Amino acid sequence: MAFARQATLLGRDTQRAVLPREADVRQGDHVVVFLHGLFASAGVLRPLRDRVTRDPRLHDAALSYAPGPDVDELAERLGGLLADLPAHAKVHLVGHSLGGIVCRHLAAHRPDPRVVQTISLASPFGGVRAASLFAVRGVRDLAEESVVLRRIRLSPCAIPHLSIVAADDTVAGSAVAHALPGFEVMVLDRCGHNALLYDPRAIDAVEARIRALVDAP
Repeated sequence: MAFARQATLLGRDTQRAVLPREADVRQGDHVVVFLHGLFASAGVLRPLRDRVTRDPRLHDAALSYAPGPDVDELAERLGGLLADLPAHAKVHLVGHSLGGIVCRHLAAHRPDPRVVQTISLASPFGGVRAASLFAVRGVRDLAEESVVLRRIRLSPCAIPHLSIVAADDTVAGSAVAHALPGFEVMVLDRCGHNALLYDPRAIDAVEARIRALVDAP
């Protein structure tokens, strides 16, 4: 069902990056930047994006990428998108699967003072078995022996992070073992790797975590 839902959304938001109008982002507003996983697009995140940014103080941004680039290159592209956001906005990074890895890599190794937190959904920080056998560079960066993943896990970056993982994820394997060490973990049962994007519990958790910072004094 998750794949069928993704298929209906896959062609959306692929031609250009999704950015809020600068005039709409007022002082004190927040921008939530979403990044999809492999073989997807910014369009598959629309249900999550629409729900999370229904508060008028919240705005969404996203970009699509084709399979191929590695984590470093994707982080550079993501950094380019952040450069187009208003300087006064606070930024939240939310990524699914590989997208969550890229978001945390940017937060840890390409510091931007506007970034207040990162959230990942089904992102295998512990690596994926046999990923190194694939020709796609982005997939190889997800291997258990990946230098990129090791750098992220060992980074002293203190920006808050929430790993939302699916107990029945057949891609990432053990849920807790594939969360980002040292930070909060939420495990959702009866849920798979792609279904996590549309699970009401996951969507509620992302919205609540972002609203908590938006509503803070």
